[in-house]
Amino acid sequence: MNISLKGKKALVGGSSGGIGKAIAQQLAASGASVTLMARNEAKLKAVLSELAVGEGQQHRYLVVDFNDHEGYSKLISEYFEVHSVDILVNNTQGPSAGGALEKKVADYQEAFDLLFKTVVLTTELALTHMRQNRWGRIINVASVSVKEPLSYLALSNSIRAAVVTWAKSLATDVGPDQITVNNLLTGYFDTERIEQLNAKKAEQLGISEKEVRSDMESKVPVKRIGDPKEYGYFVTFLASDQAAYITGTQIPIDGGLLKSL
Repeated sequence: MNISLKGKKALVGGSSGGIGKAIAQQLAASGASVTLMARNEAKLKAVLSELAVGEGQQHRYLVVDFNDHEGYSKLISEYFEVHSVDILVNNTQGPSAGGALEKKVADYQEAFDLLFKTVVLTTELALTHMRQNRWGRIINVASVSVKEPLSYLALSNSIRAAVVTWAKSLATDVGPDQITVNNLLTGYFDTERIEQLNAKKAEQLGISEKEVRSDMESKVPVKRIGDPKEYGYFVTFLASDQAAYITGTQIPIDGGLLKSL
């Protein structure tokens, strides 16, 4: 099966590194014009220079800070006044780690702005063109923790679960417009985020980061951490015409980590 996204325009959040970068690279390799979006301009420029460029492709980047909701709202609204997208990948950095007893109401509000309001606003703006064109792909990067909460990620557990249930409702509403909405439940991938979480966990448990990673790998049935490229491949499939009948789903991409059905 040959996946071609030629003529499609994609907007990928959190694409200066990790999973977001891998998604952007694969979408570009499949022919889409990609707009990168993150807060570090130097990293964005570096990724932009690495993207495949073919006939008709035009890549760009947008510098935003997902933690500054007011500033983000202004910038993303201005972007959509000029541009439209066919493929939207909602992906931001995660909120700070910590258990339920560590977090206060203000922490949950900040996480809500970061993970929920950002996704809803960006999707709302992207849907105008998608509905007019009667074609669109909305792909939300979520986490396995929405099914099996991780004790040290109370904020992420809570707010990402809200995103997933909202997206299920949205999929029903926009289905008649031939727009699909899917959530990816992310397991362990080799990214800076995993390294940061492992460092915090190692400190809490009084063990080495190597031991934390080894324990993590042992819990995954395939006995390894995922390569971000593998994530990019799957997102590219979901963004294609071949995946037109897949919507309203919560799909684990976790090497079999989740124990629940």
